[in-house]
Amino acid sequence: MNFDYKFGNNFYNYYNDLGIKSTEYKIMAPEQAQNNQPGMEYLMTPKPIFDNPKYKGSDKLKGKVAIITGADSGLGRAAAIAFVKEGAKVVIPYYNEHRDAEDTKNYIEKLGGECLLISGNIADPNFSKEIVKQTLNKFGKIDILVNNAGVQYQQDTLENICNDQFDWTMKVNVYGMFYLTKEVLPHLKSGASIINLTSVTTFYGDPQLIDYVTTKGAIVGFTRALARNLALKGIRVNAIAPGFFWTPLQPACWVAEKIPSLGADAAMARGAMPYELAPTFVFLASDDSSYLTGQVIHNNGGQIMG
Repeated sequence: MNFDYKFGNNFYNYYNDLGIKSTEYKIMAPEQAQNNQPGMEYLMTPKPIFDNPKYKGSDKLKGKVAIITGADSGLGRAAAIAFVKEGAKVVIPYYNEHRDAEDTKNYIEKLGGECLLISGNIADPNFSKEIVKQTLNKFGKIDILVNNAGVQYQQDTLENICNDQFDWTMKVNVYGMFYLTKEVLPHLKSGASIINLTSVTTFYGDPQLIDYVTTKGAIVGFTRALARNLALKGIRVNAIAPGFFWTPLQPACWVAEKIPSLGADAAMARGAMPYELAPTFVFLASDDSSYLTGQVIHNNGGQIMG
């Protein structure tokens, strides 16, 4: 869905005010932009690194079945690859990024894994029903749910956020998570894990992502409340708050001039590639985090601390 982006003249100054120059941090990518959300990975330059060849699985998720929304590309793709290396079978609901989705499926199959692709609109509650139906028909169970799909649109002021944009952002990022979690829940057993994607922007309040930050704050609340609700059933619910990772969401959101600055204000003075978040997904999905629920894991290069 497309919206009219409107920007002021000073959007690029917030990180310059920190005194950080391009020679002092590692530029992830040159200027570039895409016109459609949630973006296409195959169009990006450079291509995101979604798999670390040094990462060796150890059967932490052997026999598990995971649904990972938006795993056709970006952080979801990195999670799917790592899950497969750990022995899981993955289901990837995605919107309309067919080429990216097929690339992900082919990569998984080359690893010897199994992957089911399902295209549709996560904002439609009927799509969640279809996801669960196809997953059970294919694999017979569900052990892990990763609510990763999302959209974000850069706008300079609240007045520039049209009602349609706010409604769409809320439906994709929050309603979609609610619909799918509700459909999946009756099929989860003790030991299952739900992982929700919030954002570092929730914790510092990005001034140009007001509606997006609103949804990501809602995800934190949803995670904490649901974790308490399900704790005695043995189902853990946690969230990840990524910093700036090089995914299709970035060029699909920001104006081209913004791209080289991504990650500049992190303590590590850089953004990150998707593979760097993959072990966090594995940790939360596996028994390694058996006593962890209702938490938000911050993987942001030190942009937010405490």
